[in-house]
Amino acid sequence: MSILNITPDSFSDGGKFFQIENAIKHVEHLIKNGTDIIDVGGESTKPGAKLISEEEELKRVIPVIYEMKKIFQDIFISIDTYKANVAQLALNAGAKMINDVSGLTMDPDMIHVAAKANCPVVIMHNRGIPATKPDTASCQIIPEIYTWLKRQTDQAITNGIKKENIIIDPGLGFGKTAEENLLLIENLKEFKLLGFPVLVGPSRKSFIKNLFPGENIEKKSKEIIELAVKNGADIVRIH
Repeated sequence: MSILNITPDSFSDGGKFFQIENAIKHVEHLIKNGTDIIDVGGESTKPGAKLISEEEELKRVIPVIYEMKKIFQDIFISIDTYKANVAQLALNAGAKMINDVSGLTMDPDMIHVAAKANCPVVIMHNRGIPATKPDTASCQIIPEIYTWLKRQTDQAITNGIKKENIIIDPGLGFGKTAEENLLLIENLKEFKLLGFPVLVGPSRKSFIKNLFPGENIEKKSKEIIELAVKNGADIVRIH
């Protein structure tokens, strides 16, 4: 899964693809380099990010999705949003998947949009949006996230989302310390026990810099991604 941020302030590529022409060129590059899913997001959720209105988010992502589908008919697009109406209009425009960083908690209508659309949906664990940075690590991080994901996936199925459409994400960087993030990657097989494909997004995140100060971030990011795949990640979300 490749990231396409239609934002001026995302942590890695904010502003690069804010214009449709630049976004389309980047999508072409991603397709040529073998991406399977393009994850389109219009709102940054990095620590300290300013949340935007639904209207602004729609203005950013919908025209890009329409243009992507017009040029690349077979492209598989995911919409990265926690707002139900944004998800619905993105699906109408040609997206085929919902990536909800709130894990279906921020908008009560999202679960119904996903169920009605019968599309894949990513349920991600988080401890706050925008992402927060705790001071100390929790020794109970694995069971805490496992229990939370179990609850949210059970709720999703109860409300009509098919089990085969659910993907889970432990939410690297969202309210976890650097050490907790690495622990999650090392223990991804624990989450596989829930019976769903696992998605992780470690690409270029600050926890890698914190764990390996002074080392090449691209090289370390690749090593972390390879470790995630080795430990059971089915989808990796990368820049």
